[in-house]
Amino acid sequence: MTAPLLQVDDLRVTFDIRPPGAWPWTPSLKLQAVGGVSLSLAPGEALGIVGESGSGKSTLARAIIGTIPSTGGRVVFDGQDLTAMDPATRRRHRRDVQMIFQDPLAALNPRMNVGDIIAEPLITHEPQLGRKEARRQAAALMERVGLLPNLINRYPHEFSGGQCQRIGIARALILRPRLLICDEPVSALDVSVRAQVVNLLKELQREFGVAMIFIAHDLSVVRHVSDRILVMYLGRMMEVAPARALTATPRHPYTKALIAAVPIPDPVREKARPRPVLEGELPSPLNPPSGCVFRTRCPIARPSCAEGPPAVLNPGPGHLVACPWIDEA
Repeated sequence: MTAPLLQVDDLRVTFDIRPPGAWPWTPSLKLQAVGGVSLSLAPGEALGIVGESGSGKSTLARAIIGTIPSTGGRVVFDGQDLTAMDPATRRRHRRDVQMIFQDPLAALNPRMNVGDIIAEPLITHEPQLGRKEARRQAAALMERVGLLPNLINRYPHEFSGGQCQRIGIARALILRPRLLICDEPVSALDVSVRAQVVNLLKELQREFGVAMIFIAHDLSVVRHVSDRILVMYLGRMMEVAPARALTATPRHPYTKALIAAVPIPDPVREKARPRPVLEGELPSPLNPPSGCVFRTRCPIARPSCAEGPPAVLNPGPGHLVACPWIDEA
């Protein structure tokens, strides 16, 4: 069996929040953005992460890549614990883990032309290549992501949102990383270009053999690009399963509600299918419910759900559900 490329064990991220207008000696509030998430990723595998806004998806991604510090747990990449490394040592591993951001234009330096933006990681990590060779490789990669190489001297503001995201993809892939983290890469794009960018990412992921974490709100998009899907709610894992099994036979009530929100392009089937609706509002992460954080909106919640974290069941191969009552759903 192939060893996982990435292993995340009980990862936790907590922020200290000071209320507006509070006195300097007032104790800060604790916001647990990620509350003990574990996952693994095999080489070349694509893992999708879905959930509502505020569920901790982007915070989890940034804790994995190291742009924000974790407060507990481990991130093991290729057998090495990244959370135990000093910043200088971890910096040497950054070429193997690259990220594509949500806002394509804001992620690009407006004072640099496209060729320099794409070539910059190569110049930083492989200075022996020289600027001319780095620019040549940047031009070749521009063409691969669907941009004309003769645009290499233009600046980010001269491109559309979809083109800027293609530039971001090229920049992330110029070092041939082993793990690519895509943080809602199509949410800021027009509907007409989302499918093009998603298909491009899937093609490049297979071509380069890179493992990928794909974060999005749209479950239909995540299902298209992912081998497995992780469902998060308020910083916790609700369900993780192979993409086909999770979308065909979801077990957790929250997953069922997310899938029911995805429209079916058939008016008859769309009108006839059951549509579970979540009651209540998303709780504040500053004051999450005790026990199972989903219990205040769960249609099958029991009094015991408030007593402690839910038991994790294994209803099928590679399928984990954080709910002991799924057979009664």
